[in-house]
Formats: sequence, structure tokens, C-alpha cells
Amino acid sequence: MTNKNQLLLALGALGTAAGLTLAGCAASTPAATATTPAADATATATATASTTTTAAPGSLPSVPGVGLDVSNIDKSVSPCDNFFQYASGTWLKNNPVPAAESRWSSWNQLINQNETVMRQILNDAAANRTAPKGSNLQKVGDYYATAMDSVGIDTAGLKYLKPELDRIAAIKDLKGLQTALSRQQMLQTRSVLGLGVRQDRKKSTEYAVYMSQGGLTLPDKDYYLKDDARSKQIRTAYLTYLTNMFRQLGDNEATAAKNANTVMRLETRLAKASKDRVALRDPYANYNKMTVAEANQQFPNLGVTSLLQQVGLGSAKEVIVGQPEFLKEASTALKQEPLNDWKTYLRWHVTNSAASALPTAFVDESFRFNQVLTGAKVQQPRWKRMLRATDGALGEAFGQLYVDKAFAPETKQKALEMVGNIKSAMAEHIQGLEWMSAATKTEALKKLNAFTVKIGYPDKWKDYSALNMSRESYLQNVMAARIWEYKDNVSKYGKPIDRGEWGMTPPTVNAYYNPSMNEIVFPAGIMQPPFFDPKADDAVNYGGMGAVIGHEITHGFDDQGRQSDAEGNLRDWWTKEDADNFTKRADMVGGQYSAFSPLDSVFVNGKLTMGENLADFGGLALAYSALEKQLEKKYGANARPNYDGFTPEQRFFLSWAQVWRTNARPEYLRQQVLTDPHSPAQYRTNGPLQNMTQFYEAFGCKEGKMVRAENQRAKIW
Repeated sequence: MTNKNQLLLALGALGTAAGLTLAGCAASTPAATATTPAADATATATATASTTTTAAPGSLPSVPGVGLDVSNIDKSVSPCDNFFQYASGTWLKNNPVPAAESRWSSWNQLINQNETVMRQILNDAAANRTAPKGSNLQKVGDYYATAMDSVGIDTAGLKYLKPELDRIAAIKDLKGLQTALSRQQMLQTRSVLGLGVRQDRKKSTEYAVYMSQGGLTLPDKDYYLKDDARSKQIRTAYLTYLTNMFRQLGDNEATAAKNANTVMRLETRLAKASKDRVALRDPYANYNKMTVAEANQQFPNLGVTSLLQQVGLGSAKEVIVGQPEFLKEASTALKQEPLNDWKTYLRWHVTNSAASALPTAFVDESFRFNQVLTGAKVQQPRWKRMLRATDGALGEAFGQLYVDKAFAPETKQKALEMVGNIKSAMAEHIQGLEWMSAATKTEALKKLNAFTVKIGYPDKWKDYSALNMSRESYLQNVMAARIWEYKDNVSKYGKPIDRGEWGMTPPTVNAYYNPSMNEIVFPAGIMQPPFFDPKADDAVNYGGMGAVIGHEITHGFDDQGRQSDAEGNLRDWWTKEDADNFTKRADMVGGQYSAFSPLDSVFVNGKLTMGENLADFGGLALAYSALEKQLEKKYGANARPNYDGFTPEQRFFLSWAQVWRTNARPEYLRQQVLTDPHSPAQYRTNGPLQNMTQFYEAFGCKEGKMVRAENQRAKIW
């Protein structure tokens, strides 16, 4: 997990910024429409499963295409029965999950390709001992060089962790514990709670101080509380991990086991008080503004005034509390539980958060536990792990080096053109909705027109001049980068909103929508095949990058995004009847996905994944409409060319499926269903298409598992 994601989680940002990601740590990030133009009937009506490799009547002869490898198709499967398997079955068979991975997908292939470029940049930076001191090149080079120096890290042992462990050991009373918690905030260990600065959800022109639940090591509260065999297995493995890490810190066997149980007990207490991930998606329930005096009264043992002062927020008069009941329980526990137990807890959290920068024995213990969670068989090579760490710690310093080498300006122009086309499609869809009133449509169009679009990289880069990096110690560099990032975050308080700020680094293969900024953001890393290929036909690019753009636009109108207005404020701009109509349609989507089962007795959580599912529905519908307009503009009434034996409409849907082709380990799928707001890849492929008449027409589907009965099709945008 990158520092940026650690900080987002610490700020309680779950469910506030919506991302495209296949799965993982990306924080927050929406519906099909009845008004999408149908595919050209002449070109597609006869394109059935058995005739997809021949040109449809009224079209040009087929020619070889770019952007789709049709050899990945499994023609033994009907596209009308399982499009995920049809479009990618041969690829799935030929691309098992590598030993070091928990899943393998088109995303992983692009990330691998991208990391080859990033690795060369980092190797060159690390080899450069003459870079000007204080330059981005020097800082990136020093960080990566120390990260790769495993011998130096092993030799140092616990030397550079000791100052943090000594601070914890010196705690004498509750006041000392409160002081330690402020230090943990800056180190981003997520101990007990999260504290930081972001836009006020109800007053987006101002920054606010947020306090939220935190304090857990396992990926979700359910891992502590559920009694099924898998949860028990993970808890047993976690206790082993805790015990072994305490032994590495120097505890004897009995003490290590006792300390492990102490951490488990305290974290379980916090887990019981935590909101679940579905509850965290309700922006109103997680917005509780109060004065600092009121916070001190409600949470007397957190020392809120002192906590704010010590992290640089002493001027704050108000705080927004995400989960008051959790903080009340945390406050009670801080005084009720033995001080030494809390010291053990903090000792664990600082060690675990630094494990990747500690000697090999710590790294290996961390991986052994991660194996149980993800199913990975072997550890990823060190350069991959440290590359991602560098991107997380010095994202925009590294990002400048990356953009100079890997991002062409013309790519940005083509992407902006696609965004314009897809925004226009959304405007038309909104105007054509039969279930939405004129008043709500006016507000929706106002919001759409106010979208900010960011592509590639920031116009203004972060200033890292206050961050010192050296070749002395990797752990020192890690801690320095975390503290710098935290101070950078809290320094925003009281200042004007920085609308040029980015929440992802330029090399990131991902995208997001931020409701408070009302912006859609596409880093340079995603502007590559299979998402975007300048040599491919429009159908491929609209089925890939176009659907991604549509996905992020739709997030502004999904079940969470629709609750913010054009200025990014949490405000209800819907009539009651329109809101009821939306909810009824969204609930139909939720019901469909809750019936999907990737593993025996494991079902997708339609409420947790609602926003991302709606974004997939909307993204496809908007991109399809924009493609049809693009084809009409380019070819008019003339025949449209077929590539690789497929019509443009068929290539559009094949491109969508290409993006999501994935093999995943069962351990990974179980964790994804519990913790990730994104549905498993096969349902991201098939789920929206089962509701799209345009898909049925493109592949001549009259019946099959991909064809839902008309009264069971979900239609929103």
C-alpha cells in the first residue's frame, strides 16, 4: 500500500473518491440507459456466435486490426452464454496466475510493461551519484538505492527503528499515550484512529479536520469477528505472524505469544466498534461536525486538543468525526485497558508498518502472513516492491522523471477529445431520461458541465524541497517521507483549496472521480494498451479508454456521487420522486450482483460494490453512444469497415472484455468480495452486458445466459 493510500485511509476516505481499479487499495470511486442508440441493425443483426469471423452484410470486407488479439477468443463458447469466457477463454487458459501474484490480468500485463520503464528510470537515478543535492533526481535516486540495499538494511538491524520503539517504551501515563498517538498519525501507522485534512464535504471551498476509525491490521473488521473456517484460519495465521514478529524484536517465546494475544484482543475490541464497509459508504452518516470542545467532551481520553496541537492543527476550532461511536469506544478503551497493553499495541503497529524496510527476517514473516491472505506462492522480486514504494513515497518527484520519458503530449489531446465526446453523450442521456424530472435534469447537467478533467500529470508539481533524502538508511527515508507527506496534508488547513492537486501519481495504471472537487482524473500510466492504443480503431479505444472515461463520469451520478452537487458539496439536489426512481433502479443492479458467486458459498456484496457496478453500467452505455456518433461522423451512411472479422460494435464489447480478463486465486477472490468495492472481473465484464440490448444486437443474441428478460434489465443512465 502506498503512502498516499495509507493517508487516504487514515483520513477515513473510504467511499469518498471513486476509482476504476481492478482491486486493491485505491480509495473511493456508477448505470445503463434506455436512451442509448441501438447498434446499426444492418451491420450486426446477422453476426451470431457462429458467424462472427465473417463480414456482416452491408459492411466492407474484413481486414486485420490493431488493439485486439482475436486468438484469445474461445470460439467453443457462445458469446450469448458467457461473454467473459468467449472473449478471453484462450487467454485465461494460457495465462495461469504466476507464483508471485494473487491474480493475473490485462492490468498486470500493462503494469509489468510500465514497471520496466519505471525500473530503468530508477536504476539510472540510483546510479547517479552526482545529481544536484535537493533535486528530484537526487531524492528519487537515494530513496531507491537505499531501498534496494538489502545487505545494508540487514546490517543495520533495528538501529533505525529503535528511536521509535524507545519513544513508545518511555510512555508513562495516559498523556504520554496521547502524545504517542500523535506521532503515530505522522508515521501513518493507522494506530487507533485516523486524523487529517481534506475538503469539507458540505462546504467544498474550505478544508476541514477529519477524525475517523482506524487501528486494525487485518483488512476488515469481519476478519476479527466472523466464525467461519476461513476467518478462523486467517486469525490463527495472524497470531503466528504477531508472535514471530515480536520474537524478531527480541521477545522470548512466552512474552511474544502474550504480546500477540494482547494485540489481537485490543484490535478485536476496536473491530467490534467499527462500522462495516457498506455503512462507510453513507456520506451523511459519516459526517458529524462538532467543536473541539465537544470532541473533548465526547472522547475525553483521546486528548483531542493536545492531539491537534502536536500534529500542527492547533488552530482548528471544529472537527468532522466520521464514526463517533467508534471514537467513544476507543476513548474508553485507552483508559480502561492497561497502559502496557497499549504500548505493546503501538510497538506492533510501528513495526508492522515498517516491515518492508526492516531486515530480511521481518520481510519474510510479513510475506508468510500475506500468503495466507492472497494465496501468492512466492514473494515478488525486491525491485518490484521497492519500485512501488518509491512511487508511493515520492510520487510526483518520480512522476516528473516518468512523464519526461514515457508520456507523449498527443496522447493527452486524443484523450481530451474522447472525454468531450463522452460528456456530450452523458448530457444527451440525461436529457432523454423518462424517469427524471426537468428540475433534477437541470441540476444534473449543471454538475456535468462543471466537471474538471485532469489527464496525464499535474500542471503544478509538488514541492519536495523540505524533504531530505540520503543514502544512510532506507527506514530513515521511509519515515521522513511519511512525516513530510503528513505535514504537507495538515499544512493545507486554513488555506484556499488546491484544485490542481492529484490523488494518484503519474505512472499509476488507474483513474478516479473525486466528488468534493467534482473532477475526473486519468494518470499517464493508464493511457496505454489495452485501454488506449493510438494505432487501434475507434471501437477498441472506446471499449477500453472510452468506457473508463464513462465510468469515472458516471461516478459523479452513482449512489454516492449523486449526493454531491456541481460545487462538490454534500447536498440533496434531487426531487423525492426522482431519488426514489433512481434508488429502485440501483437496487435492481444490487440484486443482480448479489446473486453472482465466484466461489462456492461466496457471493458478491451488491451494496458494497454498488457504486462501481453503476459506474461500469454507465461507462459502457456512454462510451457506446459516443462511439456510434464517432462512426456516424466518420462514415455517415457508408459501410463501416470490419477488422479481424468483427463489426465495430462487436470490437467495442470485445475491447471491454479484454480490459477485464483475469485469473484469480480463490484466496484473493474471498478477500476481494469481503473488502473491495469492485466486483470480480468476470462480473464486471458480463454484468453490464446482460442488461444491454446493444450487446444482444451486436452478437445476434436472442437467448442465453447473457440475455436477461426485458423486465429484469436494469436501466439507469
